[in-house]
Amino acid sequence: MSAEPPEFRLGTVLATSFTGTLSERHGEPVERIPTPGRLVDWLAVNGLEVPSCSTAQLESARELREAIHAAATAAAVDASLPEAAIRVINECSIRGCASAVLTPAGQRHWSLSPHSPVEDALGVIASDAISIIGGGRDGRLALCASTTCRAAFFDTSRSRTRRWCEMNTCGNREKKARFNATHRSRPGTG
Repeated sequence: MSAEPPEFRLGTVLATSFTGTLSERHGEPVERIPTPGRLVDWLAVNGLEVPSCSTAQLESARELREAIHAAATAAAVDASLPEAAIRVINECSIRGCASAVLTPAGQRHWSLSPHSPVEDALGVIASDAISIIGGGRDGRLALCASTTCRAAFFDTSRSRTRRWCEMNTCGNREKKARFNATHRSRPGTG
């Protein structure tokens, strides 16, 4: 019996959600897209439905994910963007031929080519990364305060002072650890 794959960590920003398919980068890494089928699932959950994905396409997706992570991390700390990451992001963006279309309900939907849907989906993700890293959106890139995570996330909070990539995971874990440390250090509590 095989173990269930880890749940996806979904956010509201496509590019940084995609980098979250590998979490706990500075602890025990959790790969959330270990197979081509899981990449297909992640893309579908994010409105980029593709019929299938090859192992080579999964590797291209992981290369893009790591490029976005490297560039977003550099941008978050005001460092120079890595040239190799920029090249991968730009190449994926250029290769993709997806078109944004408007649905009757007034929502944006992505139309992917039947000939290269995975490449088109990766192009959409790369384009989103360019938008946030290049300052084309209202918000700021930040790094998760969790020492085991350190994921780049796009902070759109009013004060732009969010500390964790996700409050439900990293934030709660950090607050629980702080609470436990405080209560262990008090006399008569342990």
